[in-house]
Amino acid sequence: MEIEPFALERWFDEHEHDADIMLAESGIRSLPADRFDLDPGKLGYVIPTDGDPEFRAEIAARYGRGPDEIAFTVGTQEANFLTFLATLSSPAPPGGDGPGTGTDAVVVTPTYQALYSVPDAIGDAMSVPLEPPTWELSVDRVAEAVDDDTAVIVLNNPNNPTGRYHDEGRVRALYDLAAEHDAYLLCDEVYRGLADDPLPPVASLGDHGISTTSLTKAYGLAGARFGWLAGSPGVVDAAVRWKDYTTISPSLFGQHVAEQALGDREGDILSENRALAREHHDIVADWIADHDLDWHDPVGVNAFLTVPDGFDGSRAFCRAVVEEASVVLAPGDAFGCDDYFRLGFGHETEQLEEGLARVGEVIESRR
Repeated sequence: MEIEPFALERWFDEHEHDADIMLAESGIRSLPADRFDLDPGKLGYVIPTDGDPEFRAEIAARYGRGPDEIAFTVGTQEANFLTFLATLSSPAPPGGDGPGTGTDAVVVTPTYQALYSVPDAIGDAMSVPLEPPTWELSVDRVAEAVDDDTAVIVLNNPNNPTGRYHDEGRVRALYDLAAEHDAYLLCDEVYRGLADDPLPPVASLGDHGISTTSLTKAYGLAGARFGWLAGSPGVVDAAVRWKDYTTISPSLFGQHVAEQALGDREGDILSENRALAREHHDIVADWIADHDLDWHDPVGVNAFLTVPDGFDGSRAFCRAVVEEASVVLAPGDAFGCDDYFRLGFGHETEQLEEGLARVGEVIESRR
């Protein structure tokens, strides 16, 4: 199995440790640990290794599913990785336990690279690009790419990096398309909690739907390293069997914090984080207007902006910003879009404002 280098992570590894300000982070700012009880008891494995059954039942109920249709993971990254292994290496039919027939993935892009490169390394992945500047999802274009060899259609909604939130009608049409071909619709919904009116999760649509998410982007709890996948029993069982070879069990601390964050405190956490996202959205919108840039007005905390005049593509611009202003941005070529760059605006307000001011100086210095 050969896999492409993870372009965005290699960029971060090169620059984020030495820079003053990180404006490439794509989640909401982190919550302080002292908001939670951090004593989970004895420091053993989570038993059973797919997560506490009672807690799984609570989370599964959000999807209209049972505890055997959900598995806790170490973040969304592992949830997606296990889902691809389950559907492409040993695919199982919706609601069943036997082998499936599909071996390929159809991926809506641009997206987080792991959602394309991992299935392409395991099997074959075909990209169906969204078209700028609106990044609108074309169900017809996805339908042209899907055939009887397709095991999974892959969507990230709200989308990273563009912030586009595809509407319920299009998502349901993709689900129906997957069902028509005895395939699955996998939706990475890690930003869903930042939407003021979130769509129904894909796993709630029926046996052909798989949802993955975590506490990272919307809850401000990236360090908890806690996520999950929800789907049909065959997929979840196959994913858990693969998980025996990855992390074995989710983080004990992560599950302990998750039980609190997804319990009585959830409403307050999400309301607080959505309010911060709205406030910062307006700050970024004014900054974009001041510097004559363009974007698709996003849901979440990612702005995918046009590269300013005077720079030869996204990497040249982002390198100038980090070298001259000590601010890290995400080059759009890491998402296959060299005319754009990603700016995260979920940070602390003071850091965001200082970072924007520095980036603005670099932009204006070329004009």
